[in-house]
Amino acid sequence: MWPDEFAFLLDGAEEVDLRIPPVAHDDNSPGEAISRKALKARITQQDFEKIWHLAEARYRLNGRFSGKAITLIANNPHYQQWHPSDGGSVESMSDSGQKYTTR
Repeated sequence: MWPDEFAFLLDGAEEVDLRIPPVAHDDNSPGEAISRKALKARITQQDFEKIWHLAEARYRLNGRFSGKAITLIANNPHYQQWHPSDGGSVESMSDSGQKYTTR
């Protein structure tokens, strides 16, 4: 189970679809595009450092995500574009139509 002490980190999480583009195999045969459901949550660096040790393991969730599972992806090159390690940013629009940037 996802530790109760970190449940607050998922309070503002939103469900998103990650699309990983196809990559050619070593024999140059075409790969397949992959789509995965994910939770996108904004957390502080301090909180991230607290949950780092939970990376790459699968946990069951309670609360509004009850019955679902979560895996914290920390350093997977397939997610580079979605979570840039170089300090990049993602432009988004809120439900009210206000544009905002997530660094």
